[in-house]
Amino acid sequence: MKLRLPRLGSLSSGLFWRTFLLLSVLTTLSMSAWYGMINYVQREPLAQQTAAQVVSIVTITRTALTHSAPDLRRELLFELVSNEGIRVFTMEDEDQVEPPPGGALMNDIQAQVRAKLGADTRFSSEVNGVPGYWVSFKIADDRYWLMLERERLQESVEWLGWAGVVSVVSLLGAALISGLINLPLKRLTAAAREVAQGRHPEPLPEVGPLEVRQANRSFNQMVDDLQQVESDRAVILAGISHDLRTPLARMQLEVEMANLSNEAREGMQSDIAQMDAIIAQFLDYAKPTEASSFINVDMAALLAECAHEVGRQADVRITAELPEQAQVLGNATDLKRVIANLVENARRYGKTPGKDVAEIDIKCTVRGMHTAKRVVVEVQDHGVGVPDTQIAQLLKPFTRLDTARGQANGAGLGLAIVDRVLSRHDAQLEVANREGGGLKFTITLRAL
Repeated sequence: MKLRLPRLGSLSSGLFWRTFLLLSVLTTLSMSAWYGMINYVQREPLAQQTAAQVVSIVTITRTALTHSAPDLRRELLFELVSNEGIRVFTMEDEDQVEPPPGGALMNDIQAQVRAKLGADTRFSSEVNGVPGYWVSFKIADDRYWLMLERERLQESVEWLGWAGVVSVVSLLGAALISGLINLPLKRLTAAAREVAQGRHPEPLPEVGPLEVRQANRSFNQMVDDLQQVESDRAVILAGISHDLRTPLARMQLEVEMANLSNEAREGMQSDIAQMDAIIAQFLDYAKPTEASSFINVDMAALLAECAHEVGRQADVRITAELPEQAQVLGNATDLKRVIANLVENARRYGKTPGKDVAEIDIKCTVRGMHTAKRVVVEVQDHGVGVPDTQIAQLLKPFTRLDTARGQANGAGLGLAIVDRVLSRHDAQLEVANREGGGLKFTITLRAL
């Protein structure tokens, strides 16, 4: 657990989203370039073909009307409507004319039609409320409107719709590719987090590309080596404890039987007790905390028990503000050891200035709801505290500060044990100087 002091976190995008964003931008640019190229390539031939069709229909219709007998023109117009979908109307000054269709393709078509039929040729998308593709022509001094059904005109293929479908499929593919690329890294990150929390993760699969196989194989070997080192350390410390406590017991017996003054006997007994306490600290620091041993623990009841035990000491005045219950998942023995170490640290080094008594406050609150629910435990004293620049050093093992909180009478493992146990409980520990003097420890555990 590297975070010691409260600080503001920063938001940063993950590798998955960066990869997905880059692939998405690349796909979008490619589709845009493709769509623009297709439109540009097909526009000119399509404009020529459509303009030729319009010119041909207008020319044939005008010729047919010009050379037909006046009494047969009505039948000819009816036949054009029935068989060809072509309507011809006389152009009137009061006609309500809507602007012609827009777009680069339609502009090219109109330019080519005017080049063949004359510059005074007019176009419209709707005349007198009737939609269609309207083109003007004249016979002698009479002007007419010719309306074509829009379905008769060959329009460009709707590439935009297809481009949208392809873009969506490409984005889904980019998400899939990003996930596959980042999956090995995600597994490695999760396994490294478990190692940092003192757990033994499942071996990473040694499959996939060569680089992934080599990285996973090296990580698995590192985890096995760390597990072996942890096991060897526990065995060594257990052996040291056994080998040291036997002569300590003999020394204790010899001191009791020796012809010594009371002052000398008490001094030697104090030294022996201190050595025994240091050995116990070594064992507590080396003792593993397995997640399989975690049970439902009521932190409120545990804190109340610790406060009751410590309150019997003459040099401690303790106050506790506890809820009715605060359920967490953990090892009750180790969590009690954490609170006991914090209280003992405050008792030894956090005595109120001008008094021979350590005033210790314990507070427990339950915050948040559902998955964000947390149990927050605060242990603080009213002593002199430590310099802000040295707070981070408090939790390091075998560290002694040149202040009142230096571990002068121990091995410097009390707070290191606290940090180690809480790390294996996936809890957060924050250390800060208390307003008004003293040191404040804040523990945040996930609530049930």
